[in-house]
Amino acid sequence: MCGIVGTNFFLKYFNKAVNKLFSRGPDNQDILIYKNNCFGHTRLSIIDLDAEANQPMEFDEIIIVFNGEIYNYKELIKEHNLKVVTKSDTEVLIRLYQKYDVDFLKLINGMFSFCIYDKKKRRFFCARDRFGKKPFYYYYKNGKFIFGSEIKAILSCLDKTPSMNNEAFYEYLSFMTPIHQNTFYKDIKKLQAGHYLILDNNLKIKKYYDIDKIETKYFDKNKSLSDIEDLLISSLKYRLVSDVKVASLLSGGVDSSFISALYAKIVGKIDTFSIGYDEYLHYSELDYAKIVAKHINSNHNEIVISKRDFLETIDKILEATDEPFGDSATIPTYILSQAIHKNGIKVALSGEGADENFLGYDNYFKMFSYYASTPKESEFNLTKDWEYNYRRLNNLPIYQTSGETFTEKQKKLLLKNYSEKFFIKEFLTNYTPVKWVSYIDFKIWIAEVLMTKIDRASMANSLEIRAPFLDFRLVEYMFQIDDELKKGDTNKSLLKQIAIKYLPQKIVYRQKKGFSSPFIEWLYDEYDKEILDTILIVNKEINIFNEEFVKFLFNEAKEKRFKQHIWQLFLFAKWFNKVYL
Repeated sequence: MCGIVGTNFFLKYFNKAVNKLFSRGPDNQDILIYKNNCFGHTRLSIIDLDAEANQPMEFDEIIIVFNGEIYNYKELIKEHNLKVVTKSDTEVLIRLYQKYDVDFLKLINGMFSFCIYDKKKRRFFCARDRFGKKPFYYYYKNGKFIFGSEIKAILSCLDKTPSMNNEAFYEYLSFMTPIHQNTFYKDIKKLQAGHYLILDNNLKIKKYYDIDKIETKYFDKNKSLSDIEDLLISSLKYRLVSDVKVASLLSGGVDSSFISALYAKIVGKIDTFSIGYDEYLHYSELDYAKIVAKHINSNHNEIVISKRDFLETIDKILEATDEPFGDSATIPTYILSQAIHKNGIKVALSGEGADENFLGYDNYFKMFSYYASTPKESEFNLTKDWEYNYRRLNNLPIYQTSGETFTEKQKKLLLKNYSEKFFIKEFLTNYTPVKWVSYIDFKIWIAEVLMTKIDRASMANSLEIRAPFLDFRLVEYMFQIDDELKKGDTNKSLLKQIAIKYLPQKIVYRQKKGFSSPFIEWLYDEYDKEILDTILIVNKEINIFNEEFVKFLFNEAKEKRFKQHIWQLFLFAKWFNKVYL
């Protein structure tokens, strides 16, 4: 796991861009310059710890900088008769490219973003993994190409900070983060999950992977349960490929508990890490995590954070994400990653992807009832229930991803001169509601929110997090399961029927909690009216908010209503002040 950066022009101070990515790879940093093209890499050594695996790597007129892990690289060497001289997965990408050109992407199982430069073709070939686990940002203007694992590396290669991208801001209000290709900076874009980029005479972007046309194949419960369990075991074993110790995050929920229990069953004694809070204890799941840790006999570590820990990390998160990012769970994830790193561990497993694969969110089932109901005309109000009914009336997708914050109607109240938009139009499919809720969450909630959270919070602390539930073979299988079988009689029905073989019933069938924190309580305890002042001071410069509506949201958040709305406005204001004021 690493950081990558590069340009298609010579940059005298290119080392500054590489240094911006130090936390992503503190074990080795290097630069390669070829005909004014610059390639930089920072390495977190996990597979093949020898210097032979350092990057930038060059073989036979091919240069590569690569961030991620290819879990099936040893199999690929054998199956495709690849001649390799190192023991690294990086060289395997070069050899596959030499053999199959860009088509090799469909062969690899892993999390990755990379840039291959082909000297003979004078071509940049860059790609990002299927579900966006690893980031890839780029800038291309007036023939100037810059790419990087983080926006800060690209900014350090530019003469001035680009102006703000309003479209990204509008998307952020809805989805906690910009989606599609957008970032908050004009002309800095992100390569979308499942896409690759080629730059030779001009720049071309192509999608190589999607899960939008998968047909139902599996109707038998017993066969499906057996297949899913086999896939989960295979997926987890792949994610244990490492030359360093692998730990496991343990929240006490069924997802991370199942991963930890399965891991312990495969290898024996493991290290587990949980996080809790020193007040507002109803948010803490430490007691449940303890039950699991005792059940699997792990070396268990508890991290308890305070209001001060939490508040001091807000600015660190803004630094790590480079742009406003609305998922408050990023803060405890950052603090947890920091603690794991201090224990000398470089890799940990997590449970992301289980809810989306197995219908884990209660809101999914609420959506199914909306899809089945007859909509009725009703007087406008600010509730999500009104919004869902409105969408049903107007034949719009009722569910538009987990974590949706401002609706279009709410944005019209918040913003001056705003016209309603339909941001997810390009994602529309003919899927049933059961498949749709998972599909749109894979496109937005996982690719843009959860994977950003996991990557930035962990890599800022030189930690790699692997998610067994996001193996593409498992994801594709789950989309082939009959809707009614998948729904079952409870959320995560199929997963729970497997997990009960590994975990106590009180863990498997406990009420879902989610990774929550007292973020708004601590924010108001500490700052109160300063929250509102921060937003309004920025608005005096940009004049885009209707201040009465901001004040309304501020007062509502005190009562734990619209708290996500005010959190996102506060983060945006802090970021804007830092970058532009």
